[in-house]
Amino acid sequence: MNRRNAIKNGLLATGAMMTVMPSQSKDDNIQIKKLKGNVRHSVCQWTYDYLSIEELCKLGVHLGLQAIDLVGPTHWSVLKKYNLDSSMCNGAEIGLTKGWNDTQYHSQLVQNYTKHIDLVADAGYKNLICFSGNRNGIDDETGLNNCVIGLKKILSHAESRGVVIQMELLNSKVDHKDYMADNTAWGVELCKRLGSPNFKLLYDIYHMQVDEGNIIATIQKYNNYIGHYHTAGVPGRGYIDNHQELNYPAIINAIMDTGYKGYVAHEFIPSGTNKEKEKQLKKTIQICDI
Repeated sequence: MNRRNAIKNGLLATGAMMTVMPSQSKDDNIQIKKLKGNVRHSVCQWTYDYLSIEELCKLGVHLGLQAIDLVGPTHWSVLKKYNLDSSMCNGAEIGLTKGWNDTQYHSQLVQNYTKHIDLVADAGYKNLICFSGNRNGIDDETGLNNCVIGLKKILSHAESRGVVIQMELLNSKVDHKDYMADNTAWGVELCKRLGSPNFKLLYDIYHMQVDEGNIIATIQKYNNYIGHYHTAGVPGRGYIDNHQELNYPAIINAIMDTGYKGYVAHEFIPSGTNKEKEKQLKKTIQICDI
């Protein structure tokens, strides 16, 4: 399962209601030491979709997570049951490839986001994801202008409801061919043109390492435009350990040094048995818990 297919199949909004249970907390191998409390950890729901949303919440609470990422309205009540935040809400987007850079989608997107902004605000949440969409022959400047035209139709409403619209930066070299918002400079320029405190970038560390590198310097330079972070190992989008190329303790330290108070959501693709997948989440949290 990859993220594109998860969105296509509606798993982000509806969850995968399966009967597999996470490891019991009595298992010493899944025990986790007390977290330091400096980093607010979250995990992206689609990466653990072999668990129902309730099972993932139970595992998350056990491992010290404070939120679940990329969850739509259908399952917010379950998150609230376990006192977990919805750190990045979704469900308003059409998809990864059909976004704000193409005016043919504006009517539907404005309708979707206007409704979803109210849902997010009424639930007491803050962040709502969006996507640029693929280029499909549209040049970057036209795409920027189109995004500004469309997003300005919803940003005043987002501001009035206290909701932050966050556009995710994705790599176009490996995972999302032709995606427009594939570099930080383009995203920052969009933020500047919109000029709203309620529009930010979702900086996916994995994706930006693939497309442009220079992660720490970029975070230090552009942190005012970044509202949320995703993690994963490079290459391969695996869990964070000593076999991937990014120095995550240094990266997380750089993020925290900017004064960032939001969530760091782990979006790696786990592998192996269900038990091994849970251990990978534990290890990732520990490595990033500076």
